[in-house]
Amino acid sequence: MTDHPIAEGMRRRRSHSSVTDAAPTKRELLPLIEAAASVADHASLRPWRIIALRGDARRRLGEALSDAAGLEGSAAEKMAAKPLRAPLLLAIVVSPKRSHKVPLWEQETVASGVAHALSLVLDEAGWGVMWRTGLHVRSGAVHRMHELKPDEELLGWLYVGGQPSKAKSGRRKPVSAKDFLTTL
Repeated sequence: MTDHPIAEGMRRRRSHSSVTDAAPTKRELLPLIEAAASVADHASLRPWRIIALRGDARRRLGEALSDAAGLEGSAAEKMAAKPLRAPLLLAIVVSPKRSHKVPLWEQETVASGVAHALSLVLDEAGWGVMWRTGLHVRSGAVHRMHELKPDEELLGWLYVGGQPSKAKSGRRKPVSAKDFLTTL
């Protein structure tokens, strides 16, 4: 049986922990975000949004992460430098909508689905991507830095840049689906 091209693309996808300084423009991002927005979304609430961080915004994020961790000196500098590892960070935000039939956990799942789908289409478009989170994603300092509304929550960031010529990417052990599929 021949694999479908989408399945092959998903199998090829790898996280890129190091990327070049190239990054997609807003114009290049918009159709990719539109494609990622096709995830299952009960009641079509679209309970998510994406914030692009470039340039100085990445430095401000580093300062917020350092503040959230309560670090000083060289440890603070090391933490503050983390968002500078990619030229573009896409903050994935759960932006819940009032609904009597779609609970918050399901809305968070939709936002996660958009993030994952976006990482797939970015990878397929030739960009290096890594989804990063951490202990301080939902800290007050990071929340304020992103100017989130009181009911919004951050899921993490897609670090996006050019794929290096010698792509440094994680190796993935193939999954045996039979180990994860059960029948009732």
